[in-house]
Amino acid sequence: MTSTTASPAVSRTYERPRRGAGLRQSLALAGRSLTKTRRNPGMVLDALMLPVLFLLLFVYLFGGAVAGSSQEYLQYLFPGILVLSTVLVGQTSTGLSIVIDMKKGVFDRFRSLPIERAAPLIGSVLGDTIRYVIASAALFVLGYVLGFRVETGTWQALAAVGLAIVFGFALSWLTVLVAVLLRDENLVTTVAFLLPFPLVFGTDMVAPLETMPSWLRSWAEVNPVSQAIEACRGLLLGGPVDDAVILTLLWAAGFFAVFSTLAVWAYRRSM
Repeated sequence: MTSTTASPAVSRTYERPRRGAGLRQSLALAGRSLTKTRRNPGMVLDALMLPVLFLLLFVYLFGGAVAGSSQEYLQYLFPGILVLSTVLVGQTSTGLSIVIDMKKGVFDRFRSLPIERAAPLIGSVLGDTIRYVIASAALFVLGYVLGFRVETGTWQALAAVGLAIVFGFALSWLTVLVAVLLRDENLVTTVAFLLPFPLVFGTDMVAPLETMPSWLRSWAEVNPVSQAIEACRGLLLGGPVDDAVILTLLWAAGFFAVFSTLAVWAYRRSM
C-alpha cells in the first residue's frame, strides 16, 4: 500500500527590503536614468533649448524697454531664467520619461522585483536632475558670453544653482503625480508644460513688481517661485537673502512632502 504526500503549496510573498535598501535601489535606478540620458542626447537638448531661447528673447526684445539697456536687463533677468530652467524645463521631460517607461512595461518589471515600490519613481526623478545641472551650466556659459557677471562670489553662485535645483526637484513631483494618474504622453506633455506657467510668469522675473497691476502684484508677492527668484537674485547679485532662502526651502519641503506622497500613493494603488 502506497501513500502519497501532498506537496505544500508554494506561496508567493513580497519580501520587504531591508532598512536602507530603498535608498540604494533608488540610486541604482537613478543610474539607469542617467544611462538613458547619455544615450539620448535629445533629452539634454530639450533641457537646454527653452531657457536659452527665453534668455535671448527677453534680453534683446524687452531689455531696452524694461531696463534701458540689454546689459542691465541681463543682470536683472538671469536669476529668474536660472529658476525657470529647473521649474519649467525639467517638468515635462520627467513626466514624459515615466509615462514612456510605464507604457513599455518597464515599471511592470520593477514590480516583480523585491524592491521598494517607490524606488522607480525616486530613481527617475533623481536621474533627471542631471538635466538641471547641464541646463544651469549652459546658462552660465551663455550668460557670461552675453555679459552677465556674478557680483557676489563663487560659493554664492553655487548656492544659487543648488537652491534652484532643489526647488525644481521638489516641484517636479507634481509632474510625477500627473504622469502616474494620466499615463498618456500627449496629456502629460501638455499638462506638465502648462501647470508651471502661472508660477513662473506670475513673478517679477521679467519686470519689477512696481510695474504690475495690483492683482498680479498681489499674486507675485506670495508666489513661491518669486521667493526662489529673489533668493537666487540675492545670491548672484548681492543683497539680503536669508528670508528668501528660508522661504524657498520651506516651499520646496512642502512641495516634496505633499506631491511625492500623493505620487507614491497613486502609483501603489495602480499596482
